[in-house]
Amino acid sequence: MSPALDLGDLDRFTVGTEGPVGERVFLLQCRSGLTVVTLKAEKQQVSVLAEYLGRLLTDLDRPEDLPIDLELEEPADPHWVIGTLGVSYDEALDRIVLVAEELVAEDEEGDMARFTITRSQAAAFAIRATTLVEAGRPPCPLCGGPLDPSGHECPRTNGHRPPAT
Repeated sequence: MSPALDLGDLDRFTVGTEGPVGERVFLLQCRSGLTVVTLKAEKQQVSVLAEYLGRLLTDLDRPEDLPIDLELEEPADPHWVIGTLGVSYDEALDRIVLVAEELVAEDEEGDMARFTITRSQAAAFAIRATTLVEAGRPPCPLCGGPLDPSGHECPRTNGHRPPAT
């Protein structure tokens, strides 16, 4: 495993997408000073992180002004793909700590990134991430899988009468 990348307090933390709906790639991006790190994530990971941060923030003091410039910075090429994400709250520092581990084969060791964000950064991330996730394809009302404009072969209907949007 390479040494862990510890970015400490971030100047910027955001999420964005590249590609058309149905083929989007979700990217987490953080900047500390001149160091910009972009990590590829699954839509579900982004959704769960946003939901978790939202729940965590309800137990804390209301954040101050939220960051507004949340577009991805170029270049936005991902350094690696996130396998797992860990989140904790450091009460003494009043910071949310995130640890991302690289997705690798079972017998390999990957990279790891650790960084801390403010409550304001977490709130802005949660709002933006939720908006991006909800902008995707609508879920099938029967199985929850994404619906294409032409419908899909829903496992709940055994391929009969594919649901349409």
